[in-house]
Amino acid sequence: MNKPSKGHAGAGAPPGKIRLIGGRWRGTRLAVPDAPGLRPTTDRVRETLFNWLMPALPGARVLDLFAGSGALGLEALSRGAATAVLVERDPALATALRALVARLPGGEAATVVQADALSWLPMQADADYDLAFVDPPFSAGLWEAVLPRLSAKLKADAWLYVEAPLAAEPTLPAGWRLHREGRTREVRYAVYRRSAAAADTLAGTPASDDNGPSQ
Repeated sequence: MNKPSKGHAGAGAPPGKIRLIGGRWRGTRLAVPDAPGLRPTTDRVRETLFNWLMPALPGARVLDLFAGSGALGLEALSRGAATAVLVERDPALATALRALVARLPGGEAATVVQADALSWLPMQADADYDLAFVDPPFSAGLWEAVLPRLSAKLKADAWLYVEAPLAAEPTLPAGWRLHREGRTREVRYAVYRRSAAAADTLAGTPASDDNGPSQ
């Protein structure tokens, strides 16, 4: 969630109203500044996403590449991931995330990096992460630039979450296959896995379109 220019599933939530919805930090409030375009992923989408990912989370190394409020990366940690790197370009949001994780029991598992994702990625080790979240500012159209660079940083059996507007479905690099997808009135959200990975071990709950009112 590289801010402030960000489109997201559902309507923008009021400042201070986003909470983690599962795991050891369930109920933790995440700061959501009143900034243009700052619209964290809705509870409904996050609940669906993390139901899909639950068997893959224990012990995972996670990358939340456009962290914003931190909802995706911190939810993963709350539900059993071992570590998470949260990359956020906006200095104020990065500072708020650092303050938040410093207050959480076990928050040292989260590393907050204040950086531009496209500049930061080439400096990282290859094949280092088990799971990555890619939910960039919709207006910037960063998927085609980010996804090829990110692919090399993910393990051979890694999982990848991508969120984008309905009208702008990103093209994944070679070697990735769709695992699950869902839709709201504004957004397509999807989980992918490398096609060469071992047999799919995630729960087989089918995705369903979410065409109800945005939250």
